Amino acid sequence: MDNITHSLAGALLGQMGLKRLTPRAMPTLIIAANLPDIDALALLLGTEHLAIRRGLTHAPLAMLVLPILLTLAVWGWDRWRPGRERVRPGWLYLCALLGTLSHPLLDWLNVYGIRWLEPFSHRWFYGDTLFIIDIWVWAILVLGVWTSRSIEQRGGRHFPRPAWLMFVLLCAYIAGNGWITGLAERQGQELVGKQWRIEPGRTVAAPVPIKFWQREILWRGGGLYGFGDYHWPEGVLLSGQPQFVGLNHPLLQAARGRDDVEAYLFWSRLPVIIERDGRVLLADQRFLDERVSSSFTIDLGAAQ
Repeated sequence: MDNITHSLAGALLGQMGLKRLTPRAMPTLIIAANLPDIDALALLLGTEHLAIRRGLTHAPLAMLVLPILLTLAVWGWDRWRPGRERVRPGWLYLCALLGTLSHPLLDWLNVYGIRWLEPFSHRWFYGDTLFIIDIWVWAILVLGVWTSRSIEQRGGRHFPRPAWLMFVLLCAYIAGNGWITGLAERQGQELVGKQWRIEPGRTVAAPVPIKFWQREILWRGGGLYGFGDYHWPEGVLLSGQPQFVGLNHPLLQAARGRDDVEAYLFWSRLPVIIERDGRVLLADQRFLDERVSSSFTIDLGAAQ
């Protein structure tokens, strides 16, 4: 998810009552909720960053190490610039741990995926539940933080209640979107088999911006791939003609072993070969929209 969502999630945890545990709990929660994204430094490596992002810093070892490092940093800052009350290191660590854990949980919910078990396993996991920037999640989190904070500023002792209410609403929203995704994938799988008379190998129902009740259907099978749309409650409608996946393309075979190509294939969930403007590109079916695909393609050479 985007870092606005992560920051608001950390703030909501604080307003749910965790900020009462120790001084500096709120900034610790917000920083911790963003901390696994330190792997964004890998963007400096170019395409190779795809093999690094959402891996080690989002996995079990990081969930142990990052909260400890953050706790030590905040505790050290407090010793250097003490406030009216000293921090309680044990409670501070709990806040750092919960904030850090919230990050991979949210990141798992979109189609980009996450490697939960790195470095013990390189397998990607995908939630396919929320679009990477979900304004409804923003609205729920902002409402929870703002309402709770307003009550707190007026001296209300029960300010965590609206934050907890919005937390429950957020969980229900996520669960509902997961149900829609499962329904769309099952219907898409069945329709691909009936309409194109092939055995579908994989069907992904990808969330779309704003319209949480809709999904983009991405399917492949029999060496072909294609698209469709799901509108709840109407169902799935496939669109266009199937295209060849084309992973046996000679330009791709010749490029195997290149660092950027191998990193891309490691990251890619639905790799395909496409031609665009006279060039042969290695692409991913999730990111073929020309508005974003330039960041998710590898140029293999001129088309023959």
